[in-house]
Amino acid sequence: MSILVVGLSHRSAPVTVLERAALTSDAKGKLLQDTFAVELVTEAALLGTCNRIELYAGVDKFHAGVTELSTLLAQHCEIGLKELIPHLYVHCEDRAVHHLFSVACGLDSMVVGEGQILGQIKDALSLGQELHTAGRIINDLFQEALRVGKRAHSETGIDKAGQSLVTFGLAQLTQVVGELPGKRALVVGAGSMSSLAAATLARVGVSELVVANRTLERAERLAQSLGGRAVPFADVLGELSRGDVVVSCTGATGLVLDRDTVAAALAARTAPGPLGLLDLAMPRDIAGAVHELDGVHLVDIEDLANASAAAPMATDIDAVWRIVSAEVASFGAAQRAARITPTVVALRTMAADVVSSELSRLNGRLPDLDDKARAEVTQSVRRVVDKLLHAPTVRVKELSGVPGGARYADVLCELFDLDSQAVVP
Repeated sequence: MSILVVGLSHRSAPVTVLERAALTSDAKGKLLQDTFAVELVTEAALLGTCNRIELYAGVDKFHAGVTELSTLLAQHCEIGLKELIPHLYVHCEDRAVHHLFSVACGLDSMVVGEGQILGQIKDALSLGQELHTAGRIINDLFQEALRVGKRAHSETGIDKAGQSLVTFGLAQLTQVVGELPGKRALVVGAGSMSSLAAATLARVGVSELVVANRTLERAERLAQSLGGRAVPFADVLGELSRGDVVVSCTGATGLVLDRDTVAAALAARTAPGPLGLLDLAMPRDIAGAVHELDGVHLVDIEDLANASAAAPMATDIDAVWRIVSAEVASFGAAQRAARITPTVVALRTMAADVVSSELSRLNGRLPDLDDKARAEVTQSVRRVVDKLLHAPTVRVKELSGVPGGARYADVLCELFDLDSQAVVP
């Protein structure tokens, strides 16, 4: 079985394609279940964020696996396969492990070093466990990715190389609207990203924090926890005209703020200075045409991608890459050893059965053998078998740590006619 990942992200696809590929929580679950239902897939997980959607799977056949996973992504994202394929990337075995570990460390994020991805990887694993699609390999892979990501953040300064998408986006806005303390802020949405934005704005000291959400109760809970106030979603236009900074991140499938709505808010605007808009949603909440309006500055996912690509990278990134490389090698060796172990156990079990059978036969043929002699014969036979098996079993474990080492286990199975069911890891 091979570990395979097929996906697309902000590094391989334009925002327009990522918007169309964005899936709801229910849609993610359906895609994962359909992936697991494929005959050649033994286990699976789905990592879906605002900037990436990736299928991880244990597959029996590489090329067929790529075809099946690519087709499922196209179908569930409702994008033609021919249109989607140029934006897909494929990684297998150690390259797949290397990719997930680098993602977990924030090296593949739009803003290098951001830590939110760890929570998203944890959610992906939880979904696989909940739907019973995550087997031993996927569980091991994602658990190790979480550990490696935490190690990178604790042992290096990767956090300094980049910030969370929220912090980075707000930093872009301050270049236009000025420092945030004393500003009036509106947050549209009450999900995890919006909550993070609201908490960040409250922490930096905005003079007023307003939260708007389609479900008013959720907005009230968030606003109350941060000392702000909540408004119904219908009041967004009025609050837009009063605010200095607006952050929007909802799960809406269509635009939340179109050009005309923002234009109307600008016409009724009473606050001095430009209006700063930060759109963190995927698909986008705010129409790109807002860029054309005077007196407003919009920062969206595409702008953040361009800005972060131009930002200087910290030297700690090199240290994180070294951690990733070492951890990938360690994980690969451990997995290959795990595949060998059942074969070694099966071989020694078979040898023990042979010894036991032969000793029983000897006892039947020599019933008058005294206990001391019988014990000496038993010990000698077992010692001979142990010595004969010692070198090949030690050597096969050593060889399992190198790529292709699993074939030595196959040779043992063939030579000793081991039960195929007994050697399945």
